Amino acid sequence: MQEDSPVQNENTPDAPHTGQPQRAGRRNRLIVLSAAALVALGLGGVAVATTGGDHPAPAAVSLDAQSRAEAASRADRSARESSTPVTPSASPTPSPSAATASPTPAKTATAKAKPKPKKTTKPTPAWVNPMPGAAVTSCYGQRWGTLHAGIDLALPSGTPLRAAAAGTVTQAGDASDGYGNSVFIDHGNGYLTHYAHQSRIAVTVGQKVKAGQVIGYEGATGDATGPHLHFEVHQGMWNQIDPAPFMRTRGVDLGC
Repeated sequence: MQEDSPVQNENTPDAPHTGQPQRAGRRNRLIVLSAAALVALGLGGVAVATTGGDHPAPAAVSLDAQSRAEAASRADRSARESSTPVTPSASPTPSPSAATASPTPAKTATAKAKPKPKKTTKPTPAWVNPMPGAAVTSCYGQRWGTLHAGIDLALPSGTPLRAAAAGTVTQAGDASDGYGNSVFIDHGNGYLTHYAHQSRIAVTVGQKVKAGQVIGYEGATGDATGPHLHFEVHQGMWNQIDPAPFMRTRGVDLGC
């Protein structure tokens, strides 16, 4: 007679179990929860190893991941500290010597000297007095039974004589007939002027002269009782006219 082996009912609550599958399940759940916690804290590099079987491998956190987590924590702290506003330090008080020292004005290239006023000269008139300031000793007209054909002007001997107007020197030397050293100037308008009795002549024939230019010096050469200028105006050569009205109409008063 075969012995009946005891048969265990599945529903029997007292049925014994080995317990290994339950322990492995609990271990796996702990590993998953730990990994989720590390990920939530921002710590990367966690290596979680799960193995099946009777002896599952424990979770391991690499040292490199730990050092990176510490570096990230320090970087986070430094970022927060750098965002804190920095109170500017008070500016240093200048030393008394620097405060009292007077600044030296710098010379600039734009500084220019004041322009000098331009010298203005009055334009020379077309006609001038041949010997300004001279005294009249004789006018044009009859004298001692003959025509005195010019005006005599007297100043000390050697006084400069000036051209009455611009023109060209046609004669310079002894003019004979008692005139002594004489200069004739043709003014190009049909009129000439004659300067007689000079002590020294300062121009030459053909020379161009301007009104007021020195042409010689007062003297007493020729028939003269003393140093003076015998001044004549010719309307055409040797056709003497009265110099007084002629010069007066040109703005020059010879005193006659």
